[in-house]
Amino acid sequence: MSASRTERLLNLLIALLNTKYGLRRGELREKVYHDTTSSDVAFGRMFERDKGELRQFGFDVETVTDTGWGSDDPATTRYRIGKESNRLPDVSLTPEECTVLILAAQLWEHAALGSAAVDAVRKLQAAGGLVDAELPTGVQPRIRPAGQAFEDLVAAIHAQHPVRFSYLASSTGQEQERLVEPWGLGSRFGQWYLVGHDRGRGDKRFFRLSRLTSAVTVLEKESFASPAAFNVRAELAALAELPVQNAVVDVEQGRLLGLRKRAQAVPDPALERAAQELGLQRPAAGTDRLTLPFRDAETLGEELASYGPRVTVISPPELEGAVRRRLTAAAAFAARPVPDVAFPAAGPTGRTRKRTSEDQLKRMLQLVPFLVHNQGLHISEVAARFGITRKALEDDLRILICSGLPEGYPDDLLDIQWDDDHVYITQALDLTRPVRFTVDEACALLTGLETLNGLPELAEGGALESVTLKLMAAAGEEGLKAAALSGPEVAPGNSAILETARSAIGSGAQLHLKYFSPQRDAVSEREVDPLRLYSLDNTWYLEAYCHSAKGLRNFRLDRIEALEPNGRPAAAAAKPADSFPVKLFTPNDDDTVVVVELAPRGTGLADDYYAERTAALPGGGMLAEIRFGSTDWLPMFVAQHGGMVRILQPGALADASREWIAAALTQYEASSDAR
Repeated sequence: MSASRTERLLNLLIALLNTKYGLRRGELREKVYHDTTSSDVAFGRMFERDKGELRQFGFDVETVTDTGWGSDDPATTRYRIGKESNRLPDVSLTPEECTVLILAAQLWEHAALGSAAVDAVRKLQAAGGLVDAELPTGVQPRIRPAGQAFEDLVAAIHAQHPVRFSYLASSTGQEQERLVEPWGLGSRFGQWYLVGHDRGRGDKRFFRLSRLTSAVTVLEKESFASPAAFNVRAELAALAELPVQNAVVDVEQGRLLGLRKRAQAVPDPALERAAQELGLQRPAAGTDRLTLPFRDAETLGEELASYGPRVTVISPPELEGAVRRRLTAAAAFAARPVPDVAFPAAGPTGRTRKRTSEDQLKRMLQLVPFLVHNQGLHISEVAARFGITRKALEDDLRILICSGLPEGYPDDLLDIQWDDDHVYITQALDLTRPVRFTVDEACALLTGLETLNGLPELAEGGALESVTLKLMAAAGEEGLKAAALSGPEVAPGNSAILETARSAIGSGAQLHLKYFSPQRDAVSEREVDPLRLYSLDNTWYLEAYCHSAKGLRNFRLDRIEALEPNGRPAAAAAKPADSFPVKLFTPNDDDTVVVVELAPRGTGLADDYYAERTAALPGGGMLAEIRFGSTDWLPMFVAQHGGMVRILQPGALADASREWIAAALTQYEASSDAR
């Protein structure tokens, strides 16, 4: 959408909002489009496209037909937009409800609904319903991004388009293409599941996103209808958890302490019996044979693949296949021709579906009511509220002041002034209230609120319940569609450690912790000043100033083996990182800049690791430039993601990752030959 089209759509919207009886197509063509050259057919196509654009922004264009004439006669058909049906109802929130709402919106920091949550909050701010509120001390839950497949499926569910993807069936171990009508998407047992109608099998099926082996293709020319009153949370509640199995693995001696904590050594008599009964070879020299409990081969396979040649799966075959498949895919991706490494002049290219000018129009529709309710704000503060530069804001304002009713008289234009750097609006032309929530916006907030139910600090009832009821009423029919999405559990696995950390943050106490680092494969003891707690799903992190490292560090709570106050106060100079929400990875000047190539299924990793620059590749892949403080673990990272990422630069690191994967595959070949 060009800037001229943005202005045209805005003028069309204002014209249709400000007519009581409607405007005929000829009147719109002359006064809004100023079209005198195109044919009637060409103009008709353009007008229909514009109506579709306005519908995407939440404005339904009504068609009114003069009595006695047919609706197929353009000369007797009028168009208008109702002043109330498209507007967000008034929502009045208490400070406590605002706190809960902001927490719910921030859950989606990098997930598919992150921008929708931001837009929904801005609409509430624009309507004057959101007041300043303080977030709870040390609590910032977030939902872990589930990759590009998640984003594509959410879009397909809301648009009701079928999807196609390749899927590895757990029952047969075979990879097959599936054609599915997606009904809902939710989290269960720490995994994301798609629920939908499998057209090939003629029945409802559950698909785990981690078993998708291809990108999701959305069939935008087809549509379907979801079952009435569908609720994905209720559907997933019927899923039974997988039974516990035991894996047999050989682990390099003295390595993988974290894995060893969950495993048991196989005694020599058991080794002899297994060798006789199952035909298993004895462990190779320099390794220990362990039994490891697990429920899902794909989840454990992802972890074991990352360990490369330091672990070999002996049984069961399903788990060995899961590891081999990832290693083989990683090796194949690494062997492909290397693309030219070239990035745009500044910043990540992002992966947004909408073009910049579409985002600009959406922003301007939020900007006008915001200015109406916040007269006289400094222009820099307005720009900061909308997350844009002052120049971008001034570009928006210049388009707005040239927009208005078809006649174009001074009183018929939007009147906005910012000569003294304070912005005032005196003519808003019925754009004083934000448009109603879109499906994505309603889904982002309502699903986020439902997810917060698991937090100890936000027991069911109270502000959480009241703000949910208010938003359900404001969202209307769009809110009912939120039942198609269900978030993961965000309650911490170890509430005792979390409470100890929260208490220390509140009292300003220093902590002594004993911490296991899988990257170093070692346990260390540290003195830290605790600053904030945050989560990805139910994996919680403590951001703290580490006196050993002399800098900010993020510690996973499930890797903290002991945590207690050491009797000293935290240093007053220690402050949280500027980023909010908290980033898992804080860049430093001495970090290594790594260029990676991401396959279409792995483009979400650019967001997960805060890529500084990105560049799209043909076929849906991406180049990403990422800073890493430590690079020793990156071969593990490549192996774990099995064909979704490879390192291009530095060359030595790319070679190291290829060697890591090749050594692991060689080890599996040797293991097979020995059987």
